[in-house]
Amino acid sequence: MALIKRQLEQVIRSHMFQGKAIILVGARQVGKSTLFEQILLDLQSKIEKNQILAIYCDDANQRAFLENSNLTDLRQQLAGKRIVMVDEAQRIQGVGLKLKLITDHFKDVQLLVTGSSSFLLQGQLNDPLTGRKFEYHMYPLSTQEIYADGGLISIRQTFESRLIYGSYPDVVTGAGNSREILMNLSGSYMYQDLLSLEGVRRPVLLEKLLVALALQVGSEVSYSELAQTVGTDNKTVEKYVDLLEKCYIVFRLNGLSRNMRNELKKSKKIYFYDNGVRNAVIQQFAPVEMRNDMGALWENFFISERMKHNHYTGHYCNTYFWRTKSQQEIDYIEECNGQMTAFEMKWNPKKVKTRFPKSFLEAYDVKETVVITPDNYLDWLSQTDTTGTNK
Repeated sequence: MALIKRQLEQVIRSHMFQGKAIILVGARQVGKSTLFEQILLDLQSKIEKNQILAIYCDDANQRAFLENSNLTDLRQQLAGKRIVMVDEAQRIQGVGLKLKLITDHFKDVQLLVTGSSSFLLQGQLNDPLTGRKFEYHMYPLSTQEIYADGGLISIRQTFESRLIYGSYPDVVTGAGNSREILMNLSGSYMYQDLLSLEGVRRPVLLEKLLVALALQVGSEVSYSELAQTVGTDNKTVEKYVDLLEKCYIVFRLNGLSRNMRNELKKSKKIYFYDNGVRNAVIQQFAPVEMRNDMGALWENFFISERMKHNHYTGHYCNTYFWRTKSQQEIDYIEECNGQMTAFEMKWNPKKVKTRFPKSFLEAYDVKETVVITPDNYLDWLSQTDTTGTNK
C-alpha cells in the first residue's frame, strides 16, 4: 500500500520559509521522518538537492556535527543550504541552543526538526526557541487520513483491525505483520528514551505499570491501588505515568467536578494513544467476536481518535469524564466556549438503553448529548459529518 497522506503535510508546507523552525514531535514510528522526507522529495523540483541537508541524530557521526559545531563551523557547513532537517533532535546535548543559532543567523534556511520524546525535546527547546518555532504533534494514522486516502471502503475494511491492532503506519500499510510490528513497538524500543533518563531505573516496574494501565482502560484509576499492584509507592507511579504520557504512550482524562457535592473531585482515567500498543502490552490480539473487553477498546479507540481529530482541525476544547459517588457517569465530555458536549460510547447499543443523568444536564450548560456507536462514529471523526456540519 502506498504512503497515506498526513493531515499535517499541508499545514507544514504553508508555514515553511517564514523564518521559524518547524518542530514535529510524537511517539516513535508514527511517521514524522517520513513526512518531512516526503516534503523534501516534492521540493526537489524547486530546490536543488545540494541545497538540502539532512542530519540523522541516531547516527553518532552526524549527531557530533551539531554537538561540536560553533557559529563559524555552521557558516561553512550551511553555506548555500535552503533546508536543514534534524531528525531525532532530542539525542543532541544542548540542541535548543544549536537550533537557535541556525534560526537567528541563517534567515533563509528552513529548519525542520523531529523529536520522539517531548519531555526531552521540549525541555531543551521551549526557552531557546521561544517565538522562533511552529510546533506540531503527530499521532498514529487518524480516521480522517485513512478516509481521505481510501474512502469508506478503506475505513470499513480496516475498522476491526484498527480496533485490535491500532493505527501505526507500518501496521495499517503492512502486509500481515501487525502482531510482530506491535510487539517490537511495545517493547523497550518505544520508551528507550524514558529508560535513559536519570532516575528511571526500573524497567520491570514500568512494564508492570503498563500492563496494569492496559487492564484498566475505561475505568477510573487510583495511583495508590496501582502502586500496590506493581509494588511501589504512589509518587513513583505518578512520576512514571507522567513520563509515559510525555512519551505519547498514554494520556490522562481528568474528572469534571465543579457544581455537585457528590462528584468525584480527583478521579482520572488513563487511555492509550493507540489500541494496538495497549493490546500488545497485554499480548491480547483475539478478534472482536472473541473478546470480553470490547467496551473498553471501543471507548479507547473513539476518545484517542477524537483527540487526533481535534488537534489536526484546530478544535480546541477541554476534555473530561464525569462520575459521582452514586455511580452516575458520562464517558467523555468536551467543553468549548463554555458549552459541553457529552458522549457515551456503546459498542452494542441495543443491549442497554443509554440515559444521560438528569443531575448532570441540570448542573451544566450542555449543548448536545451523543451516543457513539460503530454506526455513527465517523460523523465525529471526519472534518465534515454526514449532515455537512463541521464538528
